[in-house]
Amino acid sequence: MRRLLLSLAVATTFAATGAYADVKLPNIISDHMVLQSGQPVAIWGTADAGEKVTVKLAGQTLRATAGTDGKWKVMLKPLTASATAAEMNIKGKNSLTVSDILIGEVWLASGQSNMEKPFRNQPGQKDVFGAETELSLANNPQIRLFKIKKTRSNTPAPDVEGKWIVTTPQSLDESRFSATAFVFGKNLHTTLKTPVGLIDSTWGGTRIEPWTAPEGFAAVSSLKRYTGNAPGTKVDNTVASELYNAMIAPIVPYGVKGAIWYQGESNITVPDFPGAFGDYSDKMAALIGGWRSVFGQDLAFYYVQIAPHTYHIVRQNQVVSPEILPRMWEAQTDALRIPNTGMVVTTDLVDDLADIHPREKIIVGLRLAGLALAKTYKQSGLVINGPKFRAMTVENGKAVLSFDDIGGGLMAKDAKPLTWFNIRGADGVWFPATATIEGNTVVVSSPSVTTPVAVRFAWDEAARPNLMNKEGLPALPFRSQRD
Repeated sequence: MRRLLLSLAVATTFAATGAYADVKLPNIISDHMVLQSGQPVAIWGTADAGEKVTVKLAGQTLRATAGTDGKWKVMLKPLTASATAAEMNIKGKNSLTVSDILIGEVWLASGQSNMEKPFRNQPGQKDVFGAETELSLANNPQIRLFKIKKTRSNTPAPDVEGKWIVTTPQSLDESRFSATAFVFGKNLHTTLKTPVGLIDSTWGGTRIEPWTAPEGFAAVSSLKRYTGNAPGTKVDNTVASELYNAMIAPIVPYGVKGAIWYQGESNITVPDFPGAFGDYSDKMAALIGGWRSVFGQDLAFYYVQIAPHTYHIVRQNQVVSPEILPRMWEAQTDALRIPNTGMVVTTDLVDDLADIHPREKIIVGLRLAGLALAKTYKQSGLVINGPKFRAMTVENGKAVLSFDDIGGGLMAKDAKPLTWFNIRGADGVWFPATATIEGNTVVVSSPSVTTPVAVRFAWDEAARPNLMNKEGLPALPFRSQRD
C-alpha cells in the first residue's frame, strides 16, 4: 500500500508539472505530408521543458530547445520540389520518424458549404457534375489531402484532428474532400509537374467572422467591435474567431503558398442582423490580412463570388429583396482592392436557381487554378478574368460602356441578344434595356430613357447573363453609379 501511494504521488506530481515527456508533433506534420518548396518551412511540436530536439530532413540538421511551455520549433531552409518520398527524423528523449514526405505546393481551402461540397453523397445536396468520371481518374499519388475535422474553440486550440492521405478514387470519395479544392490542386499538379498538398478546412453554413483571426479584426478600423471581447462573446450574433481558433490556428505556421476561399451565403442570410454583408469587403480584408499576419507571409488569396440563387423566394424569412445578392457581389468585387487576390465569377455556372449548392464545381476549381497559375506561378498567355466594368459615357442618348479584361473580345455566350441590362435617367426609374456589342464596348439604350444617367448589369439574384469574353469568362455584375 505504501508503495502504491508513493507511485500515485509521483504520478500526480508529474501531471501537475504539465510535462510533455515524449517529443510530439502536431497532426499536420505526419506521414504522407507535402512540405512547401522554395521557402523556409517550420517544423514544430512539444516536449519536456528544456528538452533538446534534433530534426533531420533532406540533408539539413536543425536543433531546438523546448521552452518553459514545452513548445519547440525549427525552420528548415527552402526545399527543392521533389516527388521522391523523403523521411524526417526527430529526436529528443524519444525518436520519431515521418515517412513518405513530398516537397511541392501546399494550398489551404476554406469557407462554407460550396467549398466543403465533395463530389458525391453530401446529405441534402446533389452530386457534382462529372463526379463519377473525376473520381474514377483520381489515381494521383503526388496529390496529398488533409481534411480538418469540424470543431469550435474560444481560444487557440493546440491541434486539429486530421491526417494526410494519398489520393486514390477510394480515398478521395471516402474522405469527402472538397471537390473544388481537389480540381484546383489537380490542375496545379498537372500543369506544374510538382507534388501538391491540399488542406480542407471548411464548414457549411458558417459566416466569415468566425474564420477571421483576431489580428485581422484589429487591423481594420471599421471592425474594432469584434476585438477585445471575452472569449465566446457574440457580436452581431456570431462568435468571432471561433473557427479560426479551432481549425486554422493549430496548423500555423505550416508552410503554405496560398489560400482559396468560397463563402458569403451565410453573411447574406442573417435574419436578426439585416445587412450583415454591408461591410463584407472590410471583413475580407480582415480575413486575408489576419491569415497573412499569423502565417508570416503574403499568402496568395483567390476566392469565388457566390452564385445566383433565389434567396428572397427560397429564404424569404431571411432575404427580403432580389437586390441583396448583387450588393454582396459588389462587396466581393470591392475586395479585389486587396493586393495579391483574385476572384472567380459563377453567374454562368448555375443550373437550378433554387439550389444554393450549384453542381458545377469542376469549372470553379479550374478557374481558381487559372488565377493561381497566372498570378502566383507567372504562367503566361492565360486569360483569367471576365469583363469588368470600367466607365460609362453617353452618346446620342445611349450609354456606352467600356470594360477591362475583355480578353480576345466581347461576345454573347449563346449568340443571342445581351441580357440583364437596365438603364435609368435622372428620375431614378429603371427600365429594361437593349444592349449590343460594338467593338470593345457595349451600347445600352431604352426608348423610355432619353438621357441615360446609370446602367445596371445582372443586378438581380436570379441573373444569369450571357455577356462574356471570347475565352468564356463571364462579365462581373455591376452598377455604374452607386446609390
